[in-house]
This record gives sequence, structure tokens and C-alpha cells, in this order.
Amino acid sequence: MAIDPAQPRAAPVRPPVPTPSVAPGLPRRAFAWPGLRAVLFQLHWFIGITAGTVLVVIGLSGALLAFREEILDLINPGVRQVAPQAGPALTPPQLVEALARSDAAGRRINTVTVQSAPGAAPRIGFAARAGERRGEAVYLNPYTGAVQPALRGDDAFEWVESLHRWLLLPREPGRIAAGTLALCLLGLSLSGLVLRWPRNPLRWRTWLAFDTRLKGRPFLWSLHAVAGTWALVVYVVLTATGLYWSFDAVRDTVDGWAGQPRPARTAMAPGARGTATPAGTAKAGAAPGSAPDLAPAWQAFAGRAPDWKTAVLRLPQRADQPLQILWLDHDAPHDRARHRMLIDMADGAITTDDRYGQRSAGARALTTIYPLHLGTYFGLPGRIAVTAASLALPLFAVTGWMLYLGRRRQRRAADAARHAAEAIAPHLANPANPADARAGERTLLVAYASQAGTAERLALQTASALQRAGLPAQARPLQDLAPHDLAGHARVLLVASSFGEGEAPDAARRFMRALQQGPAAGTAPLAAVRHALLALGDRHYAHFCGFGHALDAELRRWGAEPLFPLIEVDDGDPAALARWHEALAALDGVQAWPVVVAPTATEAPAALACHEPWRLEGRTLLNPGSLGGPLVEITLRPAGPEAATTARWQPGALVDIAPRQPAEAVAAWLQACGLDGLALVRHPAGQAPLADVLARSVLPTLPLPPGIRHPQACADALTPLAPRTYSIASLPEDGALQLLVRQERHAQGLGIASGWLTAHAPQGSVQWLRFVENPRFGPDDTDGRPCLFIGNGSGLAGLRAHLRARVRAGQRNNWLLFGERQRAADSLCAAEIGAWQAQGFLPRLDRVFSRDPGAPHRYVQDALREHAMELRAWLDDGAVVFVCGSAEGMAAGVDRVLADLLGDEGVEALIADGRYRRDVY
Repeated sequence: MAIDPAQPRAAPVRPPVPTPSVAPGLPRRAFAWPGLRAVLFQLHWFIGITAGTVLVVIGLSGALLAFREEILDLINPGVRQVAPQAGPALTPPQLVEALARSDAAGRRINTVTVQSAPGAAPRIGFAARAGERRGEAVYLNPYTGAVQPALRGDDAFEWVESLHRWLLLPREPGRIAAGTLALCLLGLSLSGLVLRWPRNPLRWRTWLAFDTRLKGRPFLWSLHAVAGTWALVVYVVLTATGLYWSFDAVRDTVDGWAGQPRPARTAMAPGARGTATPAGTAKAGAAPGSAPDLAPAWQAFAGRAPDWKTAVLRLPQRADQPLQILWLDHDAPHDRARHRMLIDMADGAITTDDRYGQRSAGARALTTIYPLHLGTYFGLPGRIAVTAASLALPLFAVTGWMLYLGRRRQRRAADAARHAAEAIAPHLANPANPADARAGERTLLVAYASQAGTAERLALQTASALQRAGLPAQARPLQDLAPHDLAGHARVLLVASSFGEGEAPDAARRFMRALQQGPAAGTAPLAAVRHALLALGDRHYAHFCGFGHALDAELRRWGAEPLFPLIEVDDGDPAALARWHEALAALDGVQAWPVVVAPTATEAPAALACHEPWRLEGRTLLNPGSLGGPLVEITLRPAGPEAATTARWQPGALVDIAPRQPAEAVAAWLQACGLDGLALVRHPAGQAPLADVLARSVLPTLPLPPGIRHPQACADALTPLAPRTYSIASLPEDGALQLLVRQERHAQGLGIASGWLTAHAPQGSVQWLRFVENPRFGPDDTDGRPCLFIGNGSGLAGLRAHLRARVRAGQRNNWLLFGERQRAADSLCAAEIGAWQAQGFLPRLDRVFSRDPGAPHRYVQDALREHAMELRAWLDDGAVVFVCGSAEGMAAGVDRVLADLLGDEGVEALIADGRYRRDVY
């Protein structure tokens, strides 16, 4: 692709900064009910910046609790796990007897927890003392019964658990607060899913792949969205299980569905857990200071359950109650899949043997809630997933706040511009007033579609600059317009941002739907309208400036004609914004273009990436004698070792080249204005002669205004030349960077960039360039697939790089359909293409020539239509279609052929599948 717009007149010098003003006639916004996505977006960010901080606390505490046991063992070596010995471990009856001989004698035992694993220390849980919520616990040596050292850090984890479950509040209000936060996290997860729903939801890369090449706001948004997608299922599980414990209504409902209704709560008997029990006081049926006799019961249990892994013995509170043993076997699916056994302590008779596998499905399902919440249901991978998702909550909080604050800054800047516009609005005709209808027709409309305020701010700044240049202008959002409203203006400028994967901003969806549903057959309601479009996007996304291109196509379908070609802005690229201002300065009615501080798409724009030095080594004219403009193959090689080692690009990539004014033009301009070209002046890149700075700038209109006829004043008023973008026609393996540049000629002479590369730049001179990714025209997912390459003119550059790569990779299923003017003069790269065909890498080749003597005019789209049956067969085989060349004739014609063959929905499906890739200009 080559961008080298005509310059009908020289750009004027930027005079000293005037008093700021903005577009008049800006109407007040009409109220409109927000759409579903807008409502979800507002709720998403509001909940995120309010509840998000507390959710971070819950997430971090949950991550600690997920590995509580491992952390405790790490800081307490030898306490809960001792070195295994040859002899058998003590049984629970023996452990209780040993405990009775220790300092803990006389304290009532509530639970005894033992494990069959060698060296695992048994845990003894005592009844709570007065004022305690739960009793103390000690660990015993499994071989001697001696009390182990106290477990350090356990109290800290108790505090962390209280923070996680109840936010350090009293238990009842705490669990309600935690449940409310769980609902907030569930809402954030599901609303985030809806907000990032892509065009093609069946492609996993769209959901889960993160592009590390992004930067700035797109980087933050992608990190936020992709990480959220990875953690989505975990968050849904965590919040659903958390709600079960937080709200009695939820728990009672779930228990009822499972067929396990909870019994009504009754007042606990004195001495039950949570009540004050004097230390050393035994319950009924246990003599003070005596140890319960567990031998008959344990013998019965061991005989019935020889495969036990973990057993929890709950001692009875009264003499007439049985011993309850909850136990896991070695085949337990999770740590709550416990069997239950009731045993008479007097004679060891088993009164109940409730096996987990024999319970109802509902009862078993209830036991999974806790393991699911901790992640232990899926073993170590589940716990790692829960921990990672919990630790990601701070990431979402930080990126969410950064995105929110970025929107706030952009919104404040847009509001400031709007207020300034309203301040100077009264003197402009009101287009809503019938008496001012003719004035409204003369007013240039600047419409914008903005998601976060960037496009709105650029539109307001554009309208302001036009007004200061003497051209009446007004800025309005697309959400306040209908397509037929544009017919009231002879000229319309549009600033359109793309949201997500090339979608329309929320506020512009209605306008876009109205465009797509009209106009009436055979009508062109906007035939009298001429439009220009500034499309904002990020080239790293598959649908770069997708909405801007879609909007441009729809306006053309309604009959509107372009004032100048669509201008794409890649992540606030200052060069693209400079091209926009250059084009506006050439509009009819502009008297003197004012100083404009270059608008940016971000609050703090990053400078252009460093350009690399490459040496111009050759020019080859490819079409001598052609009726069209000269097409020149430009060859460049790295001018330094760094460029030589870092130069890597993919087929379809682009390159930005910084052009220069020819030395003769600079010398003539200096002579006409009487300035010394050797005078040193300061500029953003440092200090340089005025002639050198002029060579890299738009030459100001002569005569110069008073006040800037000094070299430094002149340098301060200059507008830098914008880089020009070209498709790369070679591969890194070729050892050189090759371009196919059409030499453009205008009334003032050769185009600046094309003239510089094809004629003015000295052979061997160093050119500064920057590589630009172009993934929407890249080779991804084409291995093993047939590929159809369609183009014309200099569009062969992008197609040639793709074909060279496929030849190198041994991919033979290729079809090239290419058009030019005359066979005799325009058979471009004939030797190379003929060699591919002879070697079997190009089984289908169709060259189309539109100006051959004695032959009818025939274009690429005509040839494609003639081969519709073959085209259908290739597409049915999964072919990827690449189109490179002129947008107006060839690319639009190819699009119509595809639409006639597949229907609009078929073409949209082809685009959605990544099988229709275009690089057109």
C-alpha cells in the first residue's frame, strides 16, 4: 500500500498562537436511553472502583488460605509431620491415655483426628473455655503420645480466615457483607463477558490469546479482558459457593433442591460449643479427670473400615450418646467425601454405617461445595487455579482503575473543548432554525462516534480549527443524527473510533443500523454530500479501524462522495493526524490554516517509534513505456549493524518512510524568501541548518507573514512532513527491503514521497524508516490452505511478499489474479512469476490488461466474475482471499463479485473467519 496524497497547494505557515476558539453552533445533546451494553459498562466500572478494593482483600486472603496447610508445615517443621519409625503408630485410645498423663489431663476432648500416613501427627481438639469461640488444639507425636510444640502462625491464619469470611465484622453481618461482595464479583465477571463478546466467539484465540505487542490503553484493556476470561469460570465457582454460606435463603433453597433440608435452629444446651464451660469441668457421663475408653469403638471401626485414610472421632457429650467417626478412604474423590459411622462406646456395637457412595446424588453434591470453593476438588491444579484467580484480583483492580482514570482524563479534555465551543457558538446560524437553513448548508458538519471521549475531542478540535480558518463548522455526535440529517450539509467530516474488535462505539450503533437498513432501492439520498473520515484504531487488532471503514463504505453506498481518502490513525499516530490537518488545510473556503497543537488519541502520546537507517541501493523501472505512471522497484539495505540484525517482518507488513523535499525545491524557496539555509536553528530533534529542517517539513506558502522572517521563527512555524506508508514487496531472507512505488505527479510536480524515493533521493543516501505490523493482511492460519491473491498496480508488492513466502514454505496451492494496463509494458515481475508457474507453485495465473490495443477494457473484477465457478470451488476448499491495490475500482469491484456470489452474509462470514484480507488504498 502506498499513501502519497496530492497537495493542491502548499500548506501555510503556522503563525503565532492565537486565542483558542472552537466550533460554534454546537447543539445540546438530546437525552437518549442507554443501550444494554452501555448500562452494563456503567455498572461494571462503578462496581469495580467501589467494591473492587475490598474484593482485592478477599482475593489475597483467599490465596493465602488455599495453601494454608503447606505454609503452616513450612514454618513449623517437625510439628505436624515427624520422621516415620519402624514401630506402629499409637491408636486413638492409646493417644487419649497418653494425653491423660500429660499437663492437659482433665480437659475435655472434643475431637481426635488421626491419619494412616506414616509420621502424621494426630490432632486433639479440646472443648472451648469460657469466652472462646472454639477450643484449643494440640498435636501429639504419633509414636510416643508426647505433646508437640505449639503450631506457630495458626492464630494468624485464623485472623486471615475471619477477614476472608466475615471482613473482621461480627459473624452474622460479616457473612452478609461477604455475600454481597460475592454478588459484585459475579456481576463483574458476567458483565465483563458480555462487554468483551467478540465478533467471532468460536475462535479460541479471540478469547484467550494476549498480544504482548500492544501498548498503552489497548494493552491495559487486553490484559484486563483476557486475564478476566481465563479466570471467569473460577470466579463463577467461587462466588456461587460463597453465596451458599453467606445467605440462609440461598443455602435453604439449595439444600431443599438436594433433598437435605436443614433442621430448624434450636438453643444449644449449656456447655455446648460457643458457651462458657469452666475449665476442667467434664460433661455428664465422664468423670472429672478421667479419659474416655475408646478401645471397643476403635476396634470395631478398624475392623469395619480397614482402608481408612483420615478419621475424625467426635466424642459424645453425654454417656448415652454414641461415638461418631467421620472418615475418608484412600479412594475418596475429594476431602469432604466422608463416610460416617456411629459406634456404642460401651460394647463397640456399630449402630450406623453411612457410606458416602450410598447417599443420594443431592447429598453428595452438597459435599462438593467446600472443595470447589478451595479448589481441592480438582487436587493441586484446582488449588493453583483458585490461587492464581485470587491473586489476579489486584491486577483487575489496577488495570481497571487505570482505564477508568484514562477515560476521566479524556472526558475532561472533551468537556473542556465542548464548553469552549459553546462559548463562541451564539454568532453562528442554528441549523435547527428554518430561517437559517441556507446557512446550515454552508456549515461544515463534524460528526463523531466516540466510546471514551477521544473521537469527540478530536472532532471538537477539528471544528475549532476550521472555524478559526474562516470555515463555519459545527460538531455533533452521531447518536443525535439520522442518516438523512447529513443531507442538510454539503460537506461532512467524520471522526470514528472503533470499539473492541473493530465494532461501532455503543452510541453510534443506532446510526450504523439505520445506514445498513437503507436507503430505498434505486435512491441515493446523500448524492449531494461529500465526506471525509478519520478512523481511529490500533493496528494490532485484526479489524484495524473496522468501524471507520464500515462507516465509509455505508456512506458511499448512500451516494456520498469522498473529499479525500480515509485516513487511519494507529494508536494516536501523530503522523496520521498531521495528514488529516494537511488535507483539511486544502479544503475550499479555508482562508489561513491556524496553529493547531496536534491532537492526540491519548492524554500523553508516545513519540513515534525510532526510525531505522536504511541505504537506498537501487531503483528499477518495472514498466518502461507504460501508459500509466512509472512503477519503480526500490531496493534498500540496512545502513547499520543494528538494523541488519533486527530487521524482521512478515509478508503483508508495511513500512513508514520519512520523505524529504528535493534540494532544488528547498533552495528555490530559500532564495524566494531571502533566508539563509545554513543558519542553525533549534527544532525538536536538536540543532540543524534551516535548509535541513525545511527539507523535512511542508514548505510554507510565500510570501511569509510578518514576524517569522527570521530563521528560528520560520523553523518554529514549520509543520513536519508526515511519513508515507508502503507495502513491503520482499522478505527478510531476500537480504534487502524492496518496495514498488508508483511515481505520482501533480500540478506542482512529483508527489513528495514518491518523487523522493523514485527520483530525488541520491543513490546510496540513508533513508529513515519504521516497520509497521499489518496483521489484518498477514499470513496467519494459511499453512496448508489454498490462497487466492488479487490485486492491481503497485498492489503487487504485498502479494509478491506473500507468494515468495509460500514458495519458500513449499505451499503450491496458489492463484494469482492481477491487473495492469498493457501486456507489452506492464507485465510486472514476469520472470519471477513465470518461474513460480513453471515450478508448480502457481497452478493458476490470470493476468488482466485493461488498455491493450484492439481488446475490450477488462478489469480484475471482470475476470473474477468470469471465473465464479472456480472461485466458488476454491472458497469451498477453505481458500484465503488476499486483495491488495486500489480501493475505489478494483477492491470495490472484487467485493461486489464476492457479494453476488456468496451474499452479504457469506462475505461477512468470510471476513469473520479471517479468509478475506485486504490491504487497499
